[in-house]
Amino acid sequence: MTAFRPRPEPDEVAARVTSTAAELLEVLWGRASTAPVSASQLRVMLILEHHEGINLRTLADSLASTPPSTSRLCDRLQAAGFVERGVSPADRREVRLYLSGRGRAFLSDLRGRREQELRSVLDRMPAAQRIALVQGLEAFCDVAAARIHDDDAAARGRTA
Repeated sequence: MTAFRPRPEPDEVAARVTSTAAELLEVLWGRASTAPVSASQLRVMLILEHHEGINLRTLADSLASTPPSTSRLCDRLQAAGFVERGVSPADRREVRLYLSGRGRAFLSDLRGRREQELRSVLDRMPAAQRIALVQGLEAFCDVAAARIHDDDAAARGRTA
């Protein structure tokens, strides 16, 4: 028999989810080192992976950073062989940034190591709890995606 627990208030639930998720990811991801790249450099690589050929200014905006700081991050990533720069076909003065093959291989390896760490934890959970976890995460993602869609639609409505 399970003990009765009062239903937590929404603010308490949000705080618990935030803290639990952050701690979980810190433990799991911390075990899969991102060396030789820093957290900031990893963030650049992840953005480049999804926005192939992005220019420096747009990347800086995505990072909420300045172009000189972003350029230095990219310089280090290029020196390590993770990023390549190319000239824009539309404007030869504009530099486009691309994730190199080595950068893609690094991200793939990192994801594999993180997945392995997560799998080792999930394997120790009872099957019913794993299923509940997946169902809860899927429900969370569905609601979050709907909210993002609604926010985007509202923003388009304001600019129309």
